[in-house]
Amino acid sequence: MVCLVARSGRELQRYNPTGGRQVVGCIPYRFKNYDDGSISDELEVLVITSQKGGSGMMFPKGGWELDESEQEAASRESFEEAGVLGTVEDQLGKWNFMSKSNGIFYEGYMFPLFVTEQVDFWPERHVRRRVWVCQLSPLVHDLVDRDASSSNMLIESDFLCFNFR
Repeated sequence: MVCLVARSGRELQRYNPTGGRQVVGCIPYRFKNYDDGSISDELEVLVITSQKGGSGMMFPKGGWELDESEQEAASRESFEEAGVLGTVEDQLGKWNFMSKSNGIFYEGYMFPLFVTEQVDFWPERHVRRRVWVCQLSPLVHDLVDRDASSSNMLIESDFLCFNFR
């Protein structure tokens, strides 16, 4: 059984030495399924809307808490925000970003998530939309293939802008 209530509060939140939150996220992906039941070698990537109802799309991400590993937090956030379950794979990278409200740098860690199940009921289903897109797959391949020492990895498309710094 899966919990249908999202975690809330900051009591268990992890922070970096400068006081910035530590967050984790996933790039949920799957191989495209055809109506006849066959599976393509073409990747689809899941993006979601913000809770605030903006027009942009993003990957699921959220706080990494003291009682869970990075992978457990990434999996939990993907379920809470996007209603998907699957296998969390090796970390893609780390990025730092400025908090819009606090003016301090947060740390983020991103993982690919191979989706094995998409559920109809999940904690944030009333405040988020989810969309499978094929257009991002070449960009995700590019992200994975980039040199880890790159100081600025950027994914841009008609659907999404996501900075890794």
